[in-house]
Amino acid sequence: MPELPEVETTRRGIAPSLEGRRIVRVVVRERRLRWPVPRGLEKKLEGRRVTSVRRRAKYLLIDTDGGTLIAHLGMSGSLRVLGPGAPLIAHDHVDLVLDSGRILRFNDPRRFGCLLWAGDDPERHPLLADLGPEPLEHGFDGETLWRKARGRRVAIKLFIMNAQVVVGVGNIYASEALFRAGIRPTTPAHRVSRARMAALAEAIRDVLGEAIRVGGTTLRDYVNPDGLPGYFRQRLSVYERAGEPCRRCHTMIRHAVQGQRSTYYCPTCQN
Repeated sequence: MPELPEVETTRRGIAPSLEGRRIVRVVVRERRLRWPVPRGLEKKLEGRRVTSVRRRAKYLLIDTDGGTLIAHLGMSGSLRVLGPGAPLIAHDHVDLVLDSGRILRFNDPRRFGCLLWAGDDPERHPLLADLGPEPLEHGFDGETLWRKARGRRVAIKLFIMNAQVVVGVGNIYASEALFRAGIRPTTPAHRVSRARMAALAEAIRDVLGEAIRVGGTTLRDYVNPDGLPGYFRQRLSVYERAGEPCRRCHTMIRHAVQGQRSTYYCPTCQN
């Protein structure tokens, strides 16, 4: 599933071609996504000028002068900017045709993504209203995590994957950040000290920032807006490396299951 770095990579890839452009036509070939593409979306978008392309958590917000298109890539979705007359391939569900002639095309083989409309402030949309802070923005730090963890007995990995605590820390990057901070993923959140929470917040920022710089992580279906894979997988320290030696201490990486998700950790470096 595309996580925050993959979504941010997509945002950076499509924004230069969209911002300032007018949407002249919308083509919906398949409405049956995770939530149906709203009836009348075509009329709401056609003729509108794109004012900005933002990201909130794992959602892309395409702001126009008349409302905001909220996009989520789901398990396998992608948004790519293509030239005029670009041939269709399987699972090309929605096109936004720009006044430049270029096309923003939404492709989603599994149809777990979505395209929704917010006519007013998108931050008040039910999908966004209760989200926590952005990990790469000012205001997110170890003190924030430590205060939110008071009284929370949930495992620290599940705690930082909770979007009401902090957004965008998915399974891959949670495992990697906990390794860098030296914290075992099963540790109860309330037992992590202030100092270690500070190290964890820094590790989250570092891991996400590095992944963005190399275009995300290639797992299953993800490609960036240019159709290329992300390369952060080559830098993974623990994720999907069970039975392989730790890059730091050479102890074998272990695998566990938390919240029905795979967890990977080094029993020596993380304690």
